[in-house]
Amino acid sequence: MDVIVESWRVRLALAYKNVDYEYRSISLFKKEECSSDFEKVNPSKKIPAYILPDGKVLTQSMAIVGYLEDTYPDKNPLLPKDPYERALVREIVYEIVCDIHPIQNPALVAEMFPDNPKKCNDWAHTHIARGLKALESKLEATGMDLKGAKYCVGNKLTMADLVLAPQCYNGKEVFAVNLSEYPIIESIYKHLMTLPEFKTTVPDKQPDYQEK
Repeated sequence: MDVIVESWRVRLALAYKNVDYEYRSISLFKKEECSSDFEKVNPSKKIPAYILPDGKVLTQSMAIVGYLEDTYPDKNPLLPKDPYERALVREIVYEIVCDIHPIQNPALVAEMFPDNPKKCNDWAHTHIARGLKALESKLEATGMDLKGAKYCVGNKLTMADLVLAPQCYNGKEVFAVNLSEYPIIESIYKHLMTLPEFKTTVPDKQPDYQEK
């Protein structure tokens, strides 16, 4: 299953802010990210890449999401006005983007356990579950309803939700993580996946989706 959570984060932000863009497929199965043409776009040979109208390029998913927020601040804002809530959104984002996702990155895990898919899957499952458990405790500490939560922070969609849903999808669908062990996270995830922005940007709805 081809789940590139970084690209999904960007698709979600573009969809939520209703920003038009041209979708260009880069197949990781065909290693198109390693091509000389794409290397000119992103020397790191990673996706996503967001090309601005003037030709400038942004490549890190949260840098792109941040750019969209700064460029279209009044089109469905992704950050609350309250300073504490803004900081809490960023904390959740960093918790997932910096602590959970990198340690289960397929390229990293494949180098650690070459030719051993089971160990790769076990490693990813363990560390996603461990990260979600910590995040669940943090969300509970903010006073969230254990079963009625809809968003990570407050009562509106934020950057934190754009990051949480892809990570949950990846954990559940790819690495068989049992989300019921994290009732707040599961409640948020289930709600988010009913929203049109999430339904239309889910990986298996993309034109270049491939099931490995």
